[in-house]
Amino acid sequence: MQREAKPILCCVTDRANLRTGEDLTVFVRRSVGAGVDWVQLREKDLPAERLLELARTAVATAQGTATRVLINDRLDVALTASAAGVHLGEASLPVAEVVRWCRGANGERRAPKSFLIGASCHSLAAAREAERDGADYIFFGPVFATPSKATYGPPQGVAKFAEVARSVHIPVLAIGGITLENAAACLKVGAAGLAAIRLFQESPDLAATVAQLRAADPSPTRDAD
Repeated sequence: MQREAKPILCCVTDRANLRTGEDLTVFVRRSVGAGVDWVQLREKDLPAERLLELARTAVATAQGTATRVLINDRLDVALTASAAGVHLGEASLPVAEVVRWCRGANGERRAPKSFLIGASCHSLAAAREAERDGADYIFFGPVFATPSKATYGPPQGVAKFAEVARSVHIPVLAIGGITLENAAACLKVGAAGLAAIRLFQESPDLAATVAQLRAADPSPTRDAD
């Protein structure tokens, strides 16, 4: 996957923390309508059947738009729902195994050529390993403090993110505590995009949030604190 000129905006879902009374399918519809590039369904507690139902609805919602739907962890659900890709965490199947199975040997491809395989990484070594094993993109973080990433340790900071972004040749998206105020700092040091839960789910106006992120100054800087 080549780096895109515009930042990739990935809305990661967490239905337990949606605005009061909002259904996940409604939120996905709003996200697609707002023009996010990717929607990652990250509903780890759901049984496969229910996740598949949500995935199929999300894929149908995004059909005909530029938004891609990714499924967290569950390769089987991603392929069955005709999603655009699968996102692998630390406890998921190894990137190398998923790549080998999807892309096969001797031309026996089991997933569409456009199917994305991404990975969450929390160290430079993990990022390099993911790239070596064939990942199409990486989420690196947490860059800033955030409740959803507290189990992965203290914030890595912009300087560490910049080191990772410089060290691999696949897109690296910043995740963890991303806000409208700090998004530009990530883009300036090489982030190919931004992934977040609260930034999108807590936004009263998703289209305006997307527009502000698109307008964030991505010009490089050497001052990464």
